Amino acid sequence: MKDCCVSLQINLAPTDLPHAVHILPHQLRQWAAQVNEVVLILDTHRSRGRFAEGWEERLPKMRLLLDKCCADYPNTYLREVDYSPEAMASVGSLFFGQQSVPTKDFRGGPFYSYFFGLYAAKHNYVFHMDSDLMFGGGSSTWIAEAVQLLIEKTDILTCSPLPGPPTSDGQLKTQTAELESYNSLAFRFSHFSSRLFLLDKQRFASKIKQLPLNPPSISNIVKAWFEGNPAYELPEILFSQAMSKHGLFRVDFLGHEPGMWSIHPPYRSDLFYQKLPEIIQRIETGNIPEAQRGDYDLNDCLIDWTDARMALQKKYWRRRLIKRLLPI
Repeated sequence: MKDCCVSLQINLAPTDLPHAVHILPHQLRQWAAQVNEVVLILDTHRSRGRFAEGWEERLPKMRLLLDKCCADYPNTYLREVDYSPEAMASVGSLFFGQQSVPTKDFRGGPFYSYFFGLYAAKHNYVFHMDSDLMFGGGSSTWIAEAVQLLIEKTDILTCSPLPGPPTSDGQLKTQTAELESYNSLAFRFSHFSSRLFLLDKQRFASKIKQLPLNPPSISNIVKAWFEGNPAYELPEILFSQAMSKHGLFRVDFLGHEPGMWSIHPPYRSDLFYQKLPEIIQRIETGNIPEAQRGDYDLNDCLIDWTDARMALQKKYWRRRLIKRLLPI
């Protein structure tokens, strides 16, 4: 008999503080009452590049934020990522069939910490989310519905809330997926998203058994070498490849009224941090412009991303120039 209890597991690092100070309390408001435990996974192993921004100065404040959240929600506790050889061997054995796991992916982004979070969660059903996701709809039954869906449909490995607020015609604007036969708006995907998923760990163990530790493309191997990162593919690519091999899928669904949907900020900027409390309030109350519906990324109808896009473009051309001047 499967353990039908659910762990909510949220990955955080010190660099997440500017958004987590607003978004983490929002996530707990939306989900903590629906799960048996909330595990806040704090990664203290510093990354490189953009994933390491403000690491040391933000860590003490991040700890204070997490301590407050644990005090406010009795079913919530903090767990730091354990990088001891014993812990890494246990995680490696569970997910990869070997004793070692890379600490980061080829970009310097989180790798081991994702799998440690799943390992640290007490229950079979683990609802993972990244620290920057926001949720509208406010359903109090979505988790129970999701567990039932996984029980009934054995070719589904994970499920997630609907990507973006629903449109009047039930279409997705920024993604392509099959409609899923279900009692609410639902879509079937053949690929995995490491950003947000409710996973049946027993189904993973019985059908996938272990993931391969594949390298990325040649260009990304060079990128990893140049930036000093381990040359391993992203976790979501490894999961997607395994799902394809074993005939498994993911389903994103809205659920019974009022349902639940997710939305993600594609950029960071001073304006975003300034407007974040207002954005969260609009998401929680359903005050959503029509142009945002069907889009899982927070778009310009809720915040002007012009400065953020320009800054990203400048970084891109700077990297291109460096590569031209210093070919490798």
